[in-house]
Amino acid sequence: MLDFFTILHDNGMLLLMGQYPNGPLGGLLCTLVISLLGIVFAFPVGLLLGLARLASWRWLRIFAACWVYLVRGVPLMMVVFWTYFCVPLLIGHNISGFSTMLCTLVIYESAYIAEIVRGGIQSLPSGQYEASRALGMGHIKTLRLVILPQALYNTLPSLVSQLVSIIKDSTLGYVINVPELTFAANQVNNQLLTKPFQVFAIVALGYYIINSSLTWLANRLERNIANKRLNQRTDEANVTAPLVLTKSQSQ
Repeated sequence: MLDFFTILHDNGMLLLMGQYPNGPLGGLLCTLVISLLGIVFAFPVGLLLGLARLASWRWLRIFAACWVYLVRGVPLMMVVFWTYFCVPLLIGHNISGFSTMLCTLVIYESAYIAEIVRGGIQSLPSGQYEASRALGMGHIKTLRLVILPQALYNTLPSLVSQLVSIIKDSTLGYVINVPELTFAANQVNNQLLTKPFQVFAIVALGYYIINSSLTWLANRLERNIANKRLNQRTDEANVTAPLVLTKSQSQ
């Protein structure tokens, strides 16, 4: 047990932030930054893909479906390699490992977010869209004001759960020298040489604490959304019941 505290005391800052401020930001902070940026940039791409999956234009649905099935059908490591070798060819110069991994996460996670968005939209009653159109609202305005606010609210637990997946996926940045938590742990292990179990047990515990906290948050959001739906249904039942009773009495 003393070994764990000694490792944290001597190398805690390296595991937390890498060589920063004397070098690039790394460690746990790098993992959190690249994960948050990944889901922030992947969300608008996934949102557009999710809408494209439900579009009335067949060619757009086919394109979005091909993107989703192709990306979800290959290992993340393959996407890392494709991004690492293809992006410099497309833009004409090399990019850092951090930028490469960020592009990889955006590409990979956008396919999963697209399916989350699509499921959130399809879970809504179709009558809401039809009622909005009957009131004279256009397709874009209906999506923006009626459909998407409800769908995205319902998908919040799934989006938080997807952030957990991104945090775990970010460990593959180790193979392209992204100075994230696993990379920092390997540096510590190379210095100590004789305590690999203790070093990577500390890292595993760090991942567990972060991801279990996010999982708890996702479950809490899911319960709150479910309770809100139940309350809405109860209120609707309380409103319609007197009307039905009055109508039956008048008959």
